[in-house]
Amino acid sequence: MNIDDLTYRIIGCAYTVHSNLGPGLLESTYEVCLEYELLKSDLIVERQKALPVIYKDIKLNAGYRIDLLVNNQIILELKSVDAVAPIHKAQLLTYLKLSDKELGLLLNFNVSNMQTGINRVILSKEKEDNNNRS
Repeated sequence: MNIDDLTYRIIGCAYTVHSNLGPGLLESTYEVCLEYELLKSDLIVERQKALPVIYKDIKLNAGYRIDLLVNNQIILELKSVDAVAPIHKAQLLTYLKLSDKELGLLLNFNVSNMQTGINRVILSKEKEDNNNRS
């Protein structure tokens, strides 16, 4: 399945969860329900996947966890907040870097219309390579 089709299916599952539950619940509730919908859609899902930090030759198990990893390709970072802040996007971007993934979805379920709660975050490998050369 290509990345666009996978993203479309994930977003469809997020809409299903949001339309059934609405806003105002805890992030953990949306996480379990979204995992259920993704699995029901025959996708491979890892919930609360440990994400170590590699610093030079040291592996730090610092307690970072990916909310949901779908088909070992797309990281889902779930929120239930009044507004997505720049730090939330930065967190997802850091998770993408640490996991060597290119695409993440920041999904805020505390919205009246789920369309406004979807943020796509792409890690540009070219940009990363240029930054590493500086």
